[in-house]
Amino acid sequence: MGPDASERTREQGERPPDGPGWSALLREVERELREERKRLEPHVGWRALAEAERRLAPGLAQEAVRRLREAAPRRAPEADTSSGGEAEECERFSLLFRLQHVALLLSTLVLIVTGLPLRYSETSWAQAFFSWIGGVPVQAVVHRAAAALLIGVGSFHTAYITLTGEGRRELLALFPRPKDFGDLLGNLAYFVGLVRRGPRFDRFSYVEKFDYWAVYWGIVIMVGSGLVLWQPALTMRVLPKYLLDIAHVIHSDEALLAAMAIAVWHFYNVHFNPDCFPMNWAWLTGRISRQQMKKHHPLEYEKRYAAREHGTDGTGGTG
Repeated sequence: MGPDASERTREQGERPPDGPGWSALLREVERELREERKRLEPHVGWRALAEAERRLAPGLAQEAVRRLREAAPRRAPEADTSSGGEAEECERFSLLFRLQHVALLLSTLVLIVTGLPLRYSETSWAQAFFSWIGGVPVQAVVHRAAAALLIGVGSFHTAYITLTGEGRRELLALFPRPKDFGDLLGNLAYFVGLVRRGPRFDRFSYVEKFDYWAVYWGIVIMVGSGLVLWQPALTMRVLPKYLLDIAHVIHSDEALLAAMAIAVWHFYNVHFNPDCFPMNWAWLTGRISRQQMKKHHPLEYEKRYAAREHGTDGTGGTG
């Protein structure tokens, strides 16, 4: 068999029975048995030794097989990769979860695009935008329509995480825990080379949890201040003017902060990160490969698949 054929054999997961590891094992066992036979033969005779070897051979073979299985349990998942086991996709986000994300995406982008020109209304690009869209009245209608969509998706999501089993499971997985702070410190230590391996994440890492709760905080701030600004004449009947001014500052600054967080933080993590460029497709398909889950969410992977791979009846949760 030539070098190319040998390489193909290795890539296909086939191994000859007399490979280097197996040969070394047999040589070591034979050497130790020969030395022990030399020590015992003067005392018990070669006939007795031969009979003892005949009786022990089957048991020794079974013990060798058992120890071989114990010595290499973690090789099984890697062996599955060649047969496509880890290429299998599994659900990460349900359709309902993804639809909420799409609604949030659309409303947020429209709010940013139509809102930031108001903050920088004296600039030439903002004036060009108002001319393109049809003036401030049209901009106001579009902005408020997007705000209504944001209020709707925020209200629906609150009902989702409180009234449905799926939502409550997701909320429980998204709650910050002491491990998240340890993961943050562990990741920083890994980035600067103080440790050889980074933290192992469960269903959601501390980065994803920060993303989620930042959005919730942002919705509360933006909707609260936006409702105050929606009808200023009506608002000033019950609130003093200075509260309207405070709401204006909060709404404008939080909008800029949200835009920067999305552009720099969120877009990098789900689009520009080399691990998922050009994007993490799970937000559209709801699915990731087992290999991706094993790499990015190893604790969730173990809950779902480790017991199954080791031949037990353990089962994992659903996405």
